[in-house]
Amino acid sequence: MNEVVFADGARVPAIGQGTWRMGEDSLARKREVAALREGIERGLTLIDTAEMYGEGGAEDVVGDAIDGLRDNVFLVSKVYPHNASRLGIPAACERSLRRLGTDYLDLYLLHWRGQYPLEETVDAFERLREEGKIRRWGVSNFDLDDMSELNQSACATNQVQYSLEERGVEWDMLPWCQQQRMPLMAYCPIGQGGALLRNRVLREVAERHGATPARVALAWLIRQPGVIAIPKAVDGLHIRDNAAALELRLDADDLARLDQAFPPPSRKRHLAVV
Repeated sequence: MNEVVFADGARVPAIGQGTWRMGEDSLARKREVAALREGIERGLTLIDTAEMYGEGGAEDVVGDAIDGLRDNVFLVSKVYPHNASRLGIPAACERSLRRLGTDYLDLYLLHWRGQYPLEETVDAFERLREEGKIRRWGVSNFDLDDMSELNQSACATNQVQYSLEERGVEWDMLPWCQQQRMPLMAYCPIGQGGALLRNRVLREVAERHGATPARVALAWLIRQPGVIAIPKAVDGLHIRDNAAALELRLDADDLARLDQAFPPPSRKRHLAVV
């Protein structure tokens, strides 16, 4: 299986499961829980969530999904910037742990930069790590200037928007992360709104491999060393397709065609944020 290794040696699948927009509809809860459990069974054992998603609703869903399976899961959650203070982080973490039904997180991220100094946030993260409440910490939606200001070798990852149609991080962020041997987590890995999956070239490459456009888009991402994609799926067919992307290998001709259809950045761009 295609894996990514964190600096401390922890290994995770290169494709995990996202949970944005889960926990917002009580009628969808059973389906969401079943989807996450199927994903775990198929090797997508990294689950990414956040206190922001459904204002805790997604964490509740994840908690149900991992009940009895906690030891098999690499669990990621994120803290709101307005909670990222020395006192706010431990309180937010406790609420997340309670909703998730666990006593620790494998990875805890600052969702984006806010009002509190990074030093204060990092101090709070480190205290949680010393207490065993989190195993490691990282950030999300940080550009390279932010990472340089952070200047913390203990930072485990940066989670950013990255897909065929949004390749800005390839200019500087991805090479920097690879140089630091820091995994980069890619959210919205198959784009937004469906336009990417309707692209003619992507569909032609997919047909050549007997695959779906989504599977090719994910395989394209995780061919890069150190990249973890976190697509969301609540349909069994999509979950199986995401898992199959771990085994799909694209050749030089595929990559050249996709580069022509989705050109890599030729200059620095502002970090794309959803």
